[in-house]
Amino acid sequence: MQHFRNFAEEFKKNKALFAMAAPAFILVFVMQYIPMTGLILAFKSYRFDLGVFGSKFNGLDNFRYLFASGTGWLITRNTILYNLLNLITSQLLAVIIAIFITEINRMWFKKLTQSIILLPYFISWVVVGVFVYNLFNYETGMLNGILKALGRDPINMYGIPAAWPFIICAFNAWKWTGYNSVIYIAAITGVDGEINEAAAIDGATIFQRIRYITLPSIRPTLVTMILLQVGRILRGDFEMFYQIIGNNGQLFNATDVIDTYVFRSLLTNPDIGMTAAATFYQSVLCFVIIMVVNAIVKRIDEEYALF
Repeated sequence: MQHFRNFAEEFKKNKALFAMAAPAFILVFVMQYIPMTGLILAFKSYRFDLGVFGSKFNGLDNFRYLFASGTGWLITRNTILYNLLNLITSQLLAVIIAIFITEINRMWFKKLTQSIILLPYFISWVVVGVFVYNLFNYETGMLNGILKALGRDPINMYGIPAAWPFIICAFNAWKWTGYNSVIYIAAITGVDGEINEAAAIDGATIFQRIRYITLPSIRPTLVTMILLQVGRILRGDFEMFYQIIGNNGQLFNATDVIDTYVFRSLLTNPDIGMTAAATFYQSVLCFVIIMVVNAIVKRIDEEYALF
């Protein structure tokens, strides 16, 4: 009751602010919370003539079928492994590039370098997908064109599933590293310059200043970024996977993630209940993982936890 009174008093004091925020709250409620009622599809045998609420409940049958077929474990493994690799590569490279850019003395070169590194972020995955296809196409691809010019046999990259985790991680890092580095550049810029000057006067090398001043200073930002990314560890970048891999069945076992599986299932499988079960499983596991990781960080250092 006391909380309600406090809210009522706050509302009276800031009516204008609440009125300005109302459209955003309404939009989130209508677009995010109301559709959550559709989660019950994961526990139903959906029929189009009966609708969402009229279809019969089938308990956990949709989940059993998803994992009994082996598909559930496969797409879960792929999603987690890809996101871990992408997290490590993109964040590590972003930190390295941010440190490199902040250590550049010439302003024009610093701006030019940052602009070039940030440019891939604005390139659509559709364009990247076309580039990858023209690079690895067996008949007309650039890679095989170079091999033929050197007198070597062409390579069918689309028939080598083991190579694609490295290819996908490379293109993901290429696209996201520049964007992530902006956040770390802002964090490094906030470090007191007098500390670095004092360390330089005391004879500290550039690598010692990076190790003992720069890296500890950006640790809170790094931990926050990792926590946010861990919360999405079961949500693969659908556009990236779909545009680079497409519907190439030879690569599904090595590259299929939950998002692409759900999308393809909606196109080919009339059983919406099983597709909803995969999405529900993905959301619940994401929630559990972020809670566990946040609890671990909180035990190590409470200041770095999200909540």
